[in-house]
Amino acid sequence: MWIEIGHFSVLIALLLTLLGGATALYALQRRDVHWAALALAVAPLAFLLILLGFLTLMAAFIADDFSVTYVAQHSNRALPIQYKMSAVWGAHEGSFLLWCLVMGGWMMLVARLSESLALVMRLQVMTVLYGLQACFLLFLLLASSPFDRSLPFYPGEGADLNPLLQDFGLIVHPPLLYMGYVGLSVPFAFAIASLWSGSVDLSWAKWSRPWTNVAWAFLTAGITLGSWWAYYELGWGGWWFWDAVENASFMPWLLATALVHSLAATEKRGVFKSWTLLLAISGFAFSLLGAFLVRSGVLTSVHSFAVDPQRGLAILAFLVPVVGGSLALYAIRAKSIKTSAVFAATSRESFILGNNVLLSVAALMILLGTIYPLIYEAATGGLKISVGPPYFNALFLPLAGLLLLILMVGHETRWRKTELAHLLKGQRWQWLVSFALMGALLSWLESSSIPQALFAWLSLNVLVGLARQWGTRAHLRGRWRALMEQSTSYYSMLLGHVGLVIAVIGIAATSISSIEQDLRMAPGDEVQVGDYAMRLTRVGEVDGPNYIAERGEVVVTQGGQFVARLFPEKRRYHVSQMVMTEAAIDAGLSRDLYVALGEPLGDGAWSVRIQVKPLVRWIWLGGVLIAFSGLLSLLDLRYRKRTTQRAQMANESLATLSQGH
Repeated sequence: MWIEIGHFSVLIALLLTLLGGATALYALQRRDVHWAALALAVAPLAFLLILLGFLTLMAAFIADDFSVTYVAQHSNRALPIQYKMSAVWGAHEGSFLLWCLVMGGWMMLVARLSESLALVMRLQVMTVLYGLQACFLLFLLLASSPFDRSLPFYPGEGADLNPLLQDFGLIVHPPLLYMGYVGLSVPFAFAIASLWSGSVDLSWAKWSRPWTNVAWAFLTAGITLGSWWAYYELGWGGWWFWDAVENASFMPWLLATALVHSLAATEKRGVFKSWTLLLAISGFAFSLLGAFLVRSGVLTSVHSFAVDPQRGLAILAFLVPVVGGSLALYAIRAKSIKTSAVFAATSRESFILGNNVLLSVAALMILLGTIYPLIYEAATGGLKISVGPPYFNALFLPLAGLLLLILMVGHETRWRKTELAHLLKGQRWQWLVSFALMGALLSWLESSSIPQALFAWLSLNVLVGLARQWGTRAHLRGRWRALMEQSTSYYSMLLGHVGLVIAVIGIAATSISSIEQDLRMAPGDEVQVGDYAMRLTRVGEVDGPNYIAERGEVVVTQGGQFVARLFPEKRRYHVSQMVMTEAAIDAGLSRDLYVALGEPLGDGAWSVRIQVKPLVRWIWLGGVLIAFSGLLSLLDLRYRKRTTQRAQMANESLATLSQGH
């Protein structure tokens, strides 16, 4: 009964979404304020109805209602309740319901929090969002419904949730990632609305910038959490593998990062207007492409949600006209988009442009490496080829180095023009300090690799430069006064760039200086890995809530001093009979000790993988700081000052509509 109510509520949400879009178009045509108010009121109602459908599906999981096909395929009675709740989005159908719920949430927020926008623009933005949501809900109900029942016969016990997904990561990773993925639809809608109106002024950049920052922050947090989840859950200790589905989230993040910077230049100086519009379209287009790659089955990945080509074709049938139509509209309107702003080669605008070009090239490079196996297979009649880390590292790392070089100099630049003497001021001291820090870091890591040295120096140079820049401001204005007087957007920039540097240092240290050994160990054996002695004391059987495990105990010492006691496991899940590795990790800011049980080798011995990973936590610490910087930018007082100006514009627009009516 409840699942039918949920199904019906989502159907009503679809009808309301169609009604909202049609009403918004009618209000624009008739210039009618009352119809406009009705169009905006639809979004919260549609969101609540989708939320009701989502909650009824979650209730079916909690109640073990195996008459619901989706529940029977992805749950069982022994599954812990927290995983029953997160299993709602553990596979294709439920995850797409989550997608629609998040989309509904963004629409509601735009409708409710954009009172200060000019009403015409507001209606145009909502029309675009209504159109996108209607397509998503149609796909959900016609091709991916999680509400179907298996009646009159259904299993008495469910199949089980994939053991890889029975983890805290599933609870938080997809919602965060979808907030970013789907959130990019908002700057996309602003861009299309501006092109639709034919009046591309600076106001659209001001309106869309906070929405873009929030979506980018959530996408950053989702990718960071996904990297951490893969690191501790998959059993091989990697934090990134250039997997096709990992790339599907990384590409829109690169373009969204470019968009965040480009919007700042467009808003402040009126430059890159055409380019910024294209980035807004491309960022959301790559999000849709990611959905296609994850759900179509065209690429094999541990992260894939579905392997149904028919659903993939349905997504492709949506993706092509949306992206193609948007680019066609852009091509038609782009000729009329002009800017009169000029800037010197040493200006901040030039460095932002360089940043944008490198990020876009990186996204295209990753796209080529991701889809090339498909192109090759189609061209050769079925022959398969794989593109792995060597390709991506060979091309991405030089681009990353150039980005750091731009950042090293770019944060010293000013708008319009920067005197060369200003750029060179204090550089000698900065370079000496960064070289000294680099030497100390490489000495601690016991590494002399040229690529590592280069990335370490560039990163530390940026860090020292940011500290010097803030110190200069503090000295000129008084330390505490400077701390209080700087805008929130300045601290957002500072925090984001510091986070990037921290992440890059962690990546460089982990990628080159990690120690990894695969060993044969029996209880009582002790091995030396780096500075640490690892002793396997015992391996015994333990029972979990829905699995049985062989659990090892590894005692770690350093120089005779106790460091940690680790308990790696090899689990076998009762229902699915899948065997999973559960690594044990002693985490620290300077290093992680990582131990995973492999296969039994006879005579009580096991294969054991032991890794020492220096500074690996810095990767995720940097990601968290970057994500927080995007949210911090919303506290900028300038956004509040603009609200009054926008409210006046909105009131004038209301008056215009009323007079027209």
